[in-house]
Amino acid sequence: MTRLQLSVAMGDYDRTRALFDGRVQIDGVDPVYSLLNPEEMFFRAMRSQDFDITELSLSSYLLRHARGDCPYIAVPVFLSRAFRHTSMYVRKDRIQRPQDLRGRRVGLPEYQLTANVWARAILHDEHGLRPQDMVWVRGGIDTPDRQEKVRLQLPPDIRIEQAPEGTTISELLDRGDIDGFMAPRPPSRQALENPRIGWLFDDPTAAAKDYYRRTGVFPIMHVLGIRKELAERHRWLPVAVLKAFTQAKAVALELLADTSATKVTLPFVEEQLKAARETMGQDYWSYGVAAARNTLEAFVRHHHAQGLSASVVPVQALFHPATYETYSI
Repeated sequence: MTRLQLSVAMGDYDRTRALFDGRVQIDGVDPVYSLLNPEEMFFRAMRSQDFDITELSLSSYLLRHARGDCPYIAVPVFLSRAFRHTSMYVRKDRIQRPQDLRGRRVGLPEYQLTANVWARAILHDEHGLRPQDMVWVRGGIDTPDRQEKVRLQLPPDIRIEQAPEGTTISELLDRGDIDGFMAPRPPSRQALENPRIGWLFDDPTAAAKDYYRRTGVFPIMHVLGIRKELAERHRWLPVAVLKAFTQAKAVALELLADTSATKVTLPFVEEQLKAARETMGQDYWSYGVAAARNTLEAFVRHHHAQGLSASVVPVQALFHPATYETYSI
């Protein structure tokens, strides 16, 4: 069989490295890999569909999937997961607790970003704050005049303003023109060096661990998308992609556990790995729908409640049908 030559865009992670260097192959595929940052990858995927297989923002995917105009169908490969308690910065001279954000102005790069959906979910479920309770100021983190990459139709009671032309939300936070900041990346160095600026949660790690113990939710940021026409023409492709990315993750976890010489440039890796497994189980970074159903159900519920999707999309409709089950021996 002639192997399909397909473009594949993904982040440079330990869990994808075995694909990029050839240790793991996608059955039937001759891949051309691009290792890109999320902003470039997602913009190009949503605006011009540059890739055959691509990492996607879960929020952008769900938004367009719910509208019926997404060029990709997802497979349950969760290349990025993160607790987003670290995504919220505030002026500590004004905001001492989450409830103090009510009626305040919060900067963000895009309303629909997955990290922001999860951060707002935390504020709602844990602290009683709705998206309507704040004014959202949209702008770039480091580059002025950023716009939403996906067209939004939000309810009128969600208030969004554009940052002044030529101004970033990092600058607005540093000057005190806004009260909070919500994004998948931190504000600029100058803002971080301002003693009046800090995380909303003084100990975000402790808050995240407590959140997980109570909810069982490990937030999913990114999924993997396959161009719909390819998935329809080659029905074996979605399962082959899921299989290969799962194998690549297994390679990464095996290396991470080899502490004779740590593979990560970070101290205390052995202790962190042990703690993660004790808190979240051996398969703490699971792929596949079954193990992540609780997290996915929470996300689609909040995505709708925040005005992004017109209805609550069933988890059973999110991914290619062939990827919900697998064989066993």
